[in-house]
Amino acid sequence: MRNSIAILMLACLTATAASADEAPPPWAFVVNPPGSQPAPDDGTLRRVPGSSVAFTLTQIRDLFSVPDWRPDDHPAMPEIVKHGAKPAVFACGYCHLPNGLGRPENSSLAGLPAEYIVQQVTDFRNGTRKSSELQSLPVNLMIAVSKAVSDADLKIAAEYFSALRPKPWIRVVEANAVPKTHAAGWMLVASEAGATEPIGQRIIEMPEDLERTELRDAGSGFVAYVPAGSISKGEALVTTGGAGKTTPCAICHGADLRGLGPVPALAGRSPSYIVRQLYDMRHGVRNGPWAELMKAVVAQLSEEDMVAIAAYTASRAP
Repeated sequence: MRNSIAILMLACLTATAASADEAPPPWAFVVNPPGSQPAPDDGTLRRVPGSSVAFTLTQIRDLFSVPDWRPDDHPAMPEIVKHGAKPAVFACGYCHLPNGLGRPENSSLAGLPAEYIVQQVTDFRNGTRKSSELQSLPVNLMIAVSKAVSDADLKIAAEYFSALRPKPWIRVVEANAVPKTHAAGWMLVASEAGATEPIGQRIIEMPEDLERTELRDAGSGFVAYVPAGSISKGEALVTTGGAGKTTPCAICHGADLRGLGPVPALAGRSPSYIVRQLYDMRHGVRNGPWAELMKAVVAQLSEEDMVAIAAYTASRAP
């Protein structure tokens, strides 16, 4: 397992980066600084509020065994979700969590159409879905897993996550100033208590409780700070198309943005994730059957537009 991760990390670090004027927004495409290492395991059993179980850091970091703090909060996980399939298919529930709500560096899967989930993994497998950030370990891991997972296990995992009910997971707050942050664990975390900086045209999505997030507690969500006024601007783009700038999202994603048939929901999903997908499709990095339908939709969107759209969709009830 360590060798597989090391190889992928080396590939990320040695990949040729895009030129500065093409670089994706670093607050959305978060990359760990070189040489980042997790804290050593001292053998202490860790606990989280509201759970009777305990794990060591080594157990929590095992990609083939989901640290399930709240087994009564979700259906029994199938083997591929709980333990994966060694040597190359990590447990699906490790990154996406047993309740399917995911984290900013990956994707929420709860309630998505199974057909859609299968298609996305297929797109990763055949090379039509990538990331604008070549050093994105989460995406590179997903690509590696997609090439190793069997079609039967993929179907089982997709049906498990599709059957889960999404719930509020991200608190959206409009702000002019936000906590100073840095990259850690492929997401943004607070740099120092009380320190702030102007938000600019960014979304700062971070854990509500960093310690619980680092322990992979599926009961502890996230807060997303968005620019003041961005939700209303996003609402105009999402609901009307912004005077022809884009297409109203409800046409495909449903009137409440909770999905329509095989089309995924947008409401309540990670705004960092939404910006990454809009950016990737705008720059031709995310392709595939569903992405092709989005090319005209994103063609005229600026990064500020993407921020506004993501702020609004994240603020809606899932």
